[in-house]
Amino acid sequence: MVAVDTNVLIRLITQDDHRQSDRAARLFQREEVWIAKTVLLETEWVLRSLYGFKAEDVRVALTRLAGLSNVHLEDPLAVAQALAWLGANLDFADGQHLASRGESLRFTSFDERLVKKAAKLGVGSFLL
Repeated sequence: MVAVDTNVLIRLITQDDHRQSDRAARLFQREEVWIAKTVLLETEWVLRSLYGFKAEDVRVALTRLAGLSNVHLEDPLAVAQALAWLGANLDFADGQHLASRGESLRFTSFDERLVKKAAKLGVGSFLL
């Protein structure tokens, strides 16, 4: 198994550099691939901030990537939940924070909008 960095995912998804995109595609064709949650967070940020992807485009791209049979995600249930919440207009990073709260029954933040969105999603939350 090989762990990949954000730039490999960006090349695979955007196809913006023919040489590197081909190398990334070949890697995904022949290897079992491990993707850390931090790499997914950074990939989402790069796609949105630098490539102008909309939330739905990011959700679709990362969901397709996660669905590949040879791709293994760190904490796949939390990633799946964060992707679902991205479709419900919650920032991916915030979704990862909420979905990765472990056994905690409540979530707190100084971010009022996040706390309100979390409550609407059924996550016990309160403003600190």
